[in-house]
Parts: sequence; structure tokens; C-alpha cells
Amino acid sequence: MQSSPVLSVLFVCLGNICRSPLAEAALRETAGAAGLSLLVDSAGTGSWHIGHPPDPRARAEAARHGIDIGSYRARQVTPDDFLRFDRIYALDRSNLSDLQKLAPAGATAQVALLLDAVPALAGQSVADPYHGDAAHFAQTWQEVTLAARHIVDVLRQP
Repeated sequence: MQSSPVLSVLFVCLGNICRSPLAEAALRETAGAAGLSLLVDSAGTGSWHIGHPPDPRARAEAARHGIDIGSYRARQVTPDDFLRFDRIYALDRSNLSDLQKLAPAGATAQVALLLDAVPALAGQSVADPYHGDAAHFAQTWQEVTLAARHIVDVLRQP
């Protein structure tokens, strides 16, 4: 019996230290709890945080939910990502636009806004908590977790 291929998902924000690592953690956790095996990663369109761990406030918010993201390291999205991943979710419209410009000819990944996965929030951006406080990171966590639940629900349908 041949197993079905593992779906691969990449989350992309600007610096890969706040929203996209939280989205990565939320989908890993939600998929794992549902018994789904997914390849999940995150990246940024910008290069200034490459190699850095997530923002301390993002690490604290993930830890509040029992998840350690301290080993995550920021990286920049590459043209190869458009071939390696099945789905690439931008966390906001600006990054979606950047991704659409970066996509090489022959790209196979489906590129969309993350909150398009939540019918009631389609077209909206995930709140950027970078200039905020813990409450802003909690809001971002709520949004990415809601999207992760919707993604998992769709994947679990026959």
C-alpha cells in the first residue's frame, strides 16, 4: 500500500521572526494533534533577520501554549521554495505581492493569503505584532491558530 504524499506548507511574513514562526508553530501543533503529517516551515521576504531566533515576544506567546520555538531560525524565501512547497501562505497583502513577484517561471506552489483559509476573514492580513506588546502577539496567535484549524479541517476531509 502506497502512502499519500506529505503536504508541504510555507508561511511567509516580512522578517520571519513574529507572525510566520507563530503560524508555523500553530500548524505543526494543530496538525500533530489531528494525526496529520505535514512538512511545515516559515520564511521572510526580507533578509535582515536571517539566522536570528524568533522575537522574544513570539517565543513567549508560543510558550504560553506549551510550544517551544526557540530553535527556529529566520531565513529568507528562495525561488526553490516555490517548487519545494505545495502551499505558500503570505501573512499579509504586501508579502503576497512580493511572493507573486518572486515566483519563478514554472512555480508549482499555490500562493495565497493565510486568512483566505478562514472564509469569514478571506482577504484580510494577519495582525503584525512587531510594534506592539504581548496582547498584540496573543491576537496574532489567535489568528494563525484559527487559520491552522481551518487548514487541518480541509485536509481531513475525504
